[in-house]
Amino acid sequence: MDFFLIYLVIMKSRSIQLNIVILLTGVFFFACQSKNNPSTSNGDIPASAPAPVTDDYYQDITGYSGIDFVHSIGDDHLTNIVESSAGGASFLDYNQDGYIDLYICTGTWIEHLSDGEKPDKLPENHLFRNRQDGTFEDVTRRAGVGGPWYTMGVTVGDYNNDGYPDLYVCNYGSNVLLKNDGNGTFSDVTRRAGVGGGNEFSVGAVWIDYDNDGLLDLYVGNYLNFDPEYIYYYAPDGFPGPMAYDAQKDVLYHNNGDGTFEDVTESMGIIDIDGRAMGVGAADYDEDGYVDIYVANDHTLNYLFHNDGGKGFTDRGTMTGTAFSQAGEATVSMSVDFADFNNDGLLDMFVSDDTYCSLYKNEGNGVYSDRGYASGLSTVCAQFVGWSSSFVDYDNDGDVDIFKTNGELKHLYGHEDQLLENLGNEKFTDVSLERGEYFSKEYVGRGTCIGDYDNDGDMDALVVNLNDSCRLLRNNKGNQNNWLILRLIGTSSNRDGIGARIKISAGGREQIAQKKTTTGYLSCNDPRIHFGLAGSEMIEKIEIKWPSGKVQVLENIPANQILDVKEP
Repeated sequence: MDFFLIYLVIMKSRSIQLNIVILLTGVFFFACQSKNNPSTSNGDIPASAPAPVTDDYYQDITGYSGIDFVHSIGDDHLTNIVESSAGGASFLDYNQDGYIDLYICTGTWIEHLSDGEKPDKLPENHLFRNRQDGTFEDVTRRAGVGGPWYTMGVTVGDYNNDGYPDLYVCNYGSNVLLKNDGNGTFSDVTRRAGVGGGNEFSVGAVWIDYDNDGLLDLYVGNYLNFDPEYIYYYAPDGFPGPMAYDAQKDVLYHNNGDGTFEDVTESMGIIDIDGRAMGVGAADYDEDGYVDIYVANDHTLNYLFHNDGGKGFTDRGTMTGTAFSQAGEATVSMSVDFADFNNDGLLDMFVSDDTYCSLYKNEGNGVYSDRGYASGLSTVCAQFVGWSSSFVDYDNDGDVDIFKTNGELKHLYGHEDQLLENLGNEKFTDVSLERGEYFSKEYVGRGTCIGDYDNDGDMDALVVNLNDSCRLLRNNKGNQNNWLILRLIGTSSNRDGIGARIKISAGGREQIAQKKTTTGYLSCNDPRIHFGLAGSEMIEKIEIKWPSGKVQVLENIPANQILDVKEP
């Protein structure tokens, strides 16, 4: 009988304790927090003073963070649907030091699209390195990831399984694949990989391993054929909306394993006749071992492409009840996220839109019911235009809440963002104004990424605002309850473990989660998987079903740690 040593590094309240060595039978996994790096990789950059802690649950600490970023529409005024649709952001650990970094997207000046004179310096996307002291350093130029491109959003995944996350940047125009070189720089490998597309208007995209061959494939959601010459005669109508233009077809790329991809859209049965993709997400909603794809379309019915054993896809949006809203309408859908909001062991969905939004409860047997009204969400969402929305257990009480980013569609008018708390019994309430001064401010929100940037066990947020500065929100109180964060490392499966299903048992309760990439609008959350544990100080059992089909079981795991788990 084999025994393996497991090293656990316990993280709680920003302090590190070395736990005892534990022996487990027949399970190989290890845990670590980081690689004993100093607070900066080059000592010539002093750390900024830490932000003072207020009594707010979520505190805006942008001014202390070192994140100097202002999103640009590339124009003097908001004059078209391209400018209105950007931009996203992603948490990622690009240098693998154990702390998540930030990639933030922006628009830029483009001839025939933008009004006004071309600026001397074009706006660029930015990469910020986490200094591990609560602040960030701009490393865009050094990394070579700025552009300029007119970027909508970004999705992050290790497509070549070398241990370093790569970036796929969705643009108005050709898209870009940036390979992480592992030395702090990235290389543009778009042409060789064959994933640039043409002159499409790509909005959302997601990395998935649809055939479980251990290699990440790529689904790209395309929006519409924009005509910059077409305008409304009557100016108060604003600029033309999405239905004024023809739709563009989405694309599915298969990873060939040699650095190239193949367009398999038609051969895999992806039929997209009239969809105008905004948000794209992927999860195995029916637990058949193959990841499915959900496309949130603008003004047209949404798609739920069921994965038929890795050999093709069938749209089951209408038959599952997820193509339309509870009113039977094709809504202005923006983003989708998956989680088990009622802890019944089944993955549910939240789809944000410009009015009531949809909370799709998984009833089992491939059927969903929209619980937007019944849950109380539609009532509090209706007065806002919802863009990015993510499930997140912000208070670590063991059930997922929703962070929702809002902003006007055709004007630079601000809306307040929302924090929607899970009350249990399939009910939610808006607690925004009780959780921080930030939620009383109005911004034109778009993409949002959520993650634990300071490794203290609770989930923070970075919000991208249209033509405005972004906002970094620190969670000050979530770690008053216990927590667990898992970082999956695939071996037979894709390196990121995307598609893995995790079930934990703690304090007499069970929770499930699935490893995903793109979450919310144009953005990617923390690549690690977070669980709130309320008062439980021990996880009795963790069960991981990897995409390869392997099942891994860990037992008696102490709470309040960031745990690396390697596929056996």
